[in-house]
Amino acid sequence: MTSAQVRQEHAGTDAERHVHVAVVGAGLSGIAAAVKLRGAGITDLVVLEKADRVGGTWRDNTYPGCAVDIPSPVYSFSFHPNPDWSRLFASQPELLAYIEDTIERFDLAGVIRLGTELREARWAEERRRWVLDTSAGPFVARHVVFAAGLLHEPKIPDLPGLAGFPGAVFHSARWDHDVELAGRRVAVVGTGCSAVQIVPEIQPVVEHLYVFQRTPAWVVPRLDFRFSPRLRRLLRRHPVTQRLLRGASDLVLRTLALLLRRGSVARLLTPAGKWLLRRQVPDPVLRRQVTPDFTLGCKRLLLSNTYLPALGRRNVTLVPHALAAVEGRELVAADGGRVTADVLVLGSGFELRHPPIADRIRRRDGRLLSEVWSATSPEAYRATTVPGMPNAYLLLGPNIVMYNSLLALAEAQLDYVVDAIRTADARGLEVLEVRAAPFRSFNEEVQRGLSPSVYNNGGCSSFYLDERGRNFVTWPWSLRRLRRELSRFDLENYETVPARGRGRNP
Repeated sequence: MTSAQVRQEHAGTDAERHVHVAVVGAGLSGIAAAVKLRGAGITDLVVLEKADRVGGTWRDNTYPGCAVDIPSPVYSFSFHPNPDWSRLFASQPELLAYIEDTIERFDLAGVIRLGTELREARWAEERRRWVLDTSAGPFVARHVVFAAGLLHEPKIPDLPGLAGFPGAVFHSARWDHDVELAGRRVAVVGTGCSAVQIVPEIQPVVEHLYVFQRTPAWVVPRLDFRFSPRLRRLLRRHPVTQRLLRGASDLVLRTLALLLRRGSVARLLTPAGKWLLRRQVPDPVLRRQVTPDFTLGCKRLLLSNTYLPALGRRNVTLVPHALAAVEGRELVAADGGRVTADVLVLGSGFELRHPPIADRIRRRDGRLLSEVWSATSPEAYRATTVPGMPNAYLLLGPNIVMYNSLLALAEAQLDYVVDAIRTADARGLEVLEVRAAPFRSFNEEVQRGLSPSVYNNGGCSSFYLDERGRNFVTWPWSLRRLRRELSRFDLENYETVPARGRGRNP
């Protein structure tokens, strides 16, 4: 179906803009969606981005030391390999530049609407369309790809007295570069992926650094190295070397994911983690405080060569407890201990258990997706589609995360999404909606598959688990299986409605 045909068939009021496909979000997955859709001949599309710049998490996170924790050759688009990474683990400025280069390379600027925030997406049953209420007016789309991302909305802890802290307070994903840290007493709350990058960067300049650790996590070496000019020339001149480097990095990640599929196997790695701790933390008291009591891999592994040594510096104090309250400049730990700080940095992660995009999607029955997920748990069919949400696709939806590049996962989903839209167009189908039976069967199989995994059986409480203790984040099987399941749109598992005047379903 051509763009002209779509516009002619679905002409509405002057205030409405009609498109065949709307993509929500111009981060990495949203940009991949635009490239893949256009590559498949689906050109009547728009990408809606609420910010004034593309980039998603790599636009928002600008804290000191911000970098990817997946090797750069894998953390890049398959359709746009980059021979010019400066190192194996690229920094935030490089990643943002790569994203903007992708937009220029694939001429996407014309389909991206910046400063256009989705307020609500509503399925209009009588129109068989999605009506998107945005800050720039309404859009009407036959298909919607929600690419809002996982690491999107900062999670602010509900701490008594936080609002009354007299110094600067900001989340790691909203770093305030106007705040001077040199010579100040700084407290970092949390010891997750962002904190392990921030702490070594700011430790040399602050007067004193307090690190609040609710629970320790396994920290493993970051096998990083610079790409020499000679190596970059080799990668540019011989694309096969890029494919080999990407393949080698991918093999390492797949092997790790395989080891962590079963808790009994992952436990064999724990002695190696303790050996690394002995090498990096000579102080036995500090080492005991940072040694996890759960199996390596139960929580997301943290990659750093400098975080643990930084905790041992003279101007750093590890507070091995959660922050419980704020009383003026005094920060009260869960054990009652107190420290005084001038600046408070919240490394408290993101709203994964309650994805903000779910508050903006209204299903066929009028209920918000967030209401449905709150009553059960976040669920989707093959991490992509949900009953009651026809012609809608979630990128990086529930139960898709594994130890691999999120880009690889999103691209696998996009193969499925593109095939779905092309199938609907070719067969004259106006509505595609996953059936309840395969949806339920798939999610039950996912939970059975996760049961023996280290994520469920590693002895920790992680962000992989919701309030009910149900794992709604991770994929229980291999990347190969994920790609196989998403390689073909399985029309037989969907309810369909033909376009008006087309008769029975093909």
